[in-house]
Amino acid sequence: MIIGHSLLNLRDRDMTADGIDGMERFESPGKGRGLRVTRAYRVGELLFVCPAYSHVLSVSERGYTCEHCFARKEGLSKCGKCKKAFYCNVECQRGDWAMHKLECSAMCSFGESWCPSETVRLVARIISRMQKVPKERSDSEKLLLLKDLEGNLDKLDNEKREMNEADIAELHHFYSKHLDFPDHQALLTLFAQVHCNGFTVEDEELSHVGSAVFPDVALMNHSCCPNVIVTYRGTSAEVRAVKDISPGMEVYTSYIDLLYPTEDRMERLRDSYYFTCDCKECKTKSKDKVKLKLRKVNGDEPRSEEIREMLRYARNAIEDFRRAKQEKTPAELLEICELSMDKMGSMFEDSNVYMLHMMYQAMGVCMYMEDYDGAVSYGEKVIKPFRQLYPAYSLNVASMYLKLGRLYTVLDRLSAGSAALKKALAIMEVVHGKDHVYVKELQKQISTHQK
Repeated sequence: MIIGHSLLNLRDRDMTADGIDGMERFESPGKGRGLRVTRAYRVGELLFVCPAYSHVLSVSERGYTCEHCFARKEGLSKCGKCKKAFYCNVECQRGDWAMHKLECSAMCSFGESWCPSETVRLVARIISRMQKVPKERSDSEKLLLLKDLEGNLDKLDNEKREMNEADIAELHHFYSKHLDFPDHQALLTLFAQVHCNGFTVEDEELSHVGSAVFPDVALMNHSCCPNVIVTYRGTSAEVRAVKDISPGMEVYTSYIDLLYPTEDRMERLRDSYYFTCDCKECKTKSKDKVKLKLRKVNGDEPRSEEIREMLRYARNAIEDFRRAKQEKTPAELLEICELSMDKMGSMFEDSNVYMLHMMYQAMGVCMYMEDYDGAVSYGEKVIKPFRQLYPAYSLNVASMYLKLGRLYTVLDRLSAGSAALKKALAIMEVVHGKDHVYVKELQKQISTHQK
């Protein structure tokens, strides 16, 4: 379902010898390095493409997705030695060997004990590539070298320092026979850089496919009112305009999920990226009241202290559910969602973002349990508030319409399915581009419904 590695070279025409056509790096006031345009871009227009400096496929995708080009399709061929890596063809297998050989024999030796984290696997591949071509500027580094990525190492708290140390220990344990490691301080820096600048590669339904590093994409600063969006075509990142951008304007993407209120977004940005956003939405908090919509009891809104207490409960419930996903059964997870919604529903409207969060999780659990009627019921409650609270061209909204459209189809509600898929298509043609395989496949799906 994802176009393959040939696209890494197809779009070299977008690049110039000393940068990226239409883009320039500059010092953004109060933000350090940034990226701005040197010409105008319209909504849906491609600004630039960045091939991954290094990428790694999620273990859960093995057997479904090519390790080298991230193409998802049937009939993949597996590595004859480890039997765990899968490829489109011999060309993809050869292209991936330089990276796969770091893991192939180790997976055979360790067997079921082979379990490095995705971050550790990605860092191992980065080290291998840097050692092979230490002085070569790659097509991923037209404007920013990987070694110059910000890591904020001096801002890490003790917990994150301990996590980095654990990652380094894991790296040594699984890769010591295949890699020469830089010194400890260099490893600490590299892990901090990857934690701050690594990208989660996702498919059209926002399911996790793998992880990658795109140095030039990491040059863009954050805004909760972004004017571009990052999507993926195989192992390349594509940056497209979601607003009209005039010459000289800075390019902004969003580092985080924009559904949540200002306080939550600020906390996430400080915790993960060590800065405070000063965009228009963060200054005005104009959407917070709608995002935190309250129920009135006997015509009166709850008292301030009651609201604060419920907000604490809601945030803890989200974190508790995240941890529970590792150990609870689907039925238990659904019960957690329902109990939290019952409690929050005494004070929060269904369109409150914390209610929406739990409905979204419940929808996912129902889909996993093949309770498609239940999944549709939750999805129908979520989609309208999502459209109101997310930006106009949102991957979150597109993926919800996709899921609903496919659920309706399974339930033989073809008219509703076609309508939902068309709404997904209208967004995806902007954020992915009209020539993307996701868009073409969706057009075929809609056409089938209409016959």
